[in-house]
Amino acid sequence: MSRRIAGILLTAGLFACLLAVSALLAKQPPAKPLDLNSATAEQLPELPGIGPSTAAAIIAFREKSGPFRRVDDLLAIRGISKKKLEAIRPYVFVAAPPKSSWLFRFGTKRVA
Repeated sequence: MSRRIAGILLTAGLFACLLAVSALLAKQPPAKPLDLNSATAEQLPELPGIGPSTAAAIIAFREKSGPFRRVDDLLAIRGISKKKLEAIRPYVFVAAPPKSSWLFRFGTKRVA
């Protein structure tokens, strides 16, 4: 076999191996959508395009500004563009806040 053919076969084999490894390392999105107001720092990086630093930014935003009201609020976070938001959207949601009585909303505790 000539050197040229051997080189082509070696290159093709390496390329096939790289494709196989990248497929194994590809991030799998979460099995069920994540609530943006309760997702942890370990769960958020499962989202497409979200790494540890963006996950930390999402949590910091949530702690500073309060719970997310809608998924589009993610656009306020640096590093999340409209394109990235559209990739994330199928995997996240914002749960409705728990309903409480008007007494609790105004700071008065109900006595039994």
